[in-house]
Amino acid sequence: MAAKLEYIWLDGYKPTQSLRSKTKIEKDFSGKLEDCPEWSFDGSSTEQAPGGSSDCILKPVFICKDPQRRNGYLVMCEVLTSDGNAHPTNGRAMIDDDDNDFWFGFEQEYFLWNPETNKPLGFPVNGYPAPQGQYYCSVGAKNAFGRNIVEEHLDVCLDAGLNVEGINAEVAAGQWEFQIFAKGAKEAGDQIWIARYLLERIGEKSGVSINWHCKPLGALDWNGSGMHANFSNSALRTAGKKEIYDTICEAFRPVVAEHIKVYGADNELRLTGKHETASIYDFSYGISDRGASIRIPLATVERGWYGYLEDRRPNSAADPYKVAARIVKTVKSAVVDEKVSAFVESELA
Repeated sequence: MAAKLEYIWLDGYKPTQSLRSKTKIEKDFSGKLEDCPEWSFDGSSTEQAPGGSSDCILKPVFICKDPQRRNGYLVMCEVLTSDGNAHPTNGRAMIDDDDNDFWFGFEQEYFLWNPETNKPLGFPVNGYPAPQGQYYCSVGAKNAFGRNIVEEHLDVCLDAGLNVEGINAEVAAGQWEFQIFAKGAKEAGDQIWIARYLLERIGEKSGVSINWHCKPLGALDWNGSGMHANFSNSALRTAGKKEIYDTICEAFRPVVAEHIKVYGADNELRLTGKHETASIYDFSYGISDRGASIRIPLATVERGWYGYLEDRRPNSAADPYKVAARIVKTVKSAVVDEKVSAFVESELA
């Protein structure tokens, strides 16, 4: 039977890239990534090439079943230039984690959006619903809006084999979250993008769009949306000392601008110091502090400083590839420090 391979990639639009996809039919397909051929597309239609030399290459990097299509597969692709090099828009190629030492768990928030009213689900045509507070992890028709979409999304993600670890209604009306974890920075990004793609496609059926913007309700007193990045590497997982965590967290301080640059457009609207955020102009870290730039989970401390960190600054529209690439680079800059290496070596001895 012929297989439907949905090749998915990121376009070149700025400041926020969008998902693109097209279907390739393959006869007698094995279902394996190595049997997915490279393919091309018109980069002049996606802001990735000029019209006079428009071919860009799709390099398959991740595959899973497509639960919504008969004999279908979802194929996440990197974009290459016509000469086979990584395209400038290819954030995945920036990740320096070939040994999968970095583990990432992304908490992806988003709004279910009514395109007719240009408001989230649960917002009346005129005015606003009750103030936020009653919607977080809520139940009931007055509190939770769009659960049918969210539940279908969870099912298809699990059927596809994505490592979703949970879902919940978020603080604002019509706002939801799913969490995905993977061992390997690249695969974590792959799975987030596939999950985003599936959610967008589910929304098509009911005429509901997915609003990934970090602050779609502007300056009103409603929470924005983030994509908190929980991360660890062998140094953090085997640290055993507070000093190692302090050193790694401090490595983020001098490169705040580099991180904010890839943490999603318009983040200054979200990172205000309110609504469980730190100010975009500050850098801080603290134990169990959701108002800090980086939260040190209480469980990490209780386990004797073995665990992970949470960077709370990436926003909901950020590219998980670029977020992971920047975090990996910063953490590696700290781990090679002699002071940290000495702590790690003593613990592993």
